[in-house]
Amino acid sequence: MSENIITIPRQVVLEPKMFTGNSSAQFALGDIVVHKVYGYHGLIFDVDAIFCQTEEWYEMMATSNPPKDVPWYHVLVDGEDHTTYVPQENLIISQDEKFDIEHPLLGHFFQQSPSGLLQVKTPLN
Repeated sequence: MSENIITIPRQVVLEPKMFTGNSSAQFALGDIVVHKVYGYHGLIFDVDAIFCQTEEWYEMMATSNPPKDVPWYHVLVDGEDHTTYVPQENLIISQDEKFDIEHPLLGHFFQQSPSGLLQVKTPLN
């Protein structure tokens, strides 16, 4: 198995499911999500309880002016070499039964157990 590609069954994502302590967070580390506007699939690797980038970043990148006081997610974008920073309102859980995630940083944040479960190596927050 390449550490840059992991096949993730939808029903068996994390061992154990890791939330960040933010009770308003709808998604957890390891969740496969789809961006509502741009349609890409990704894997959540970190969560901020509220927006934690600079005002300059927000003005340049967050063109729809999403709220800053909701969880924002760091996402490994499938099939790309970059990550995105996305507010909760722009994500939904992927409904794919099984999904191959490919990203060069995948092995940095996650590992696959012998039983096929996805495990977080070290939570960032």
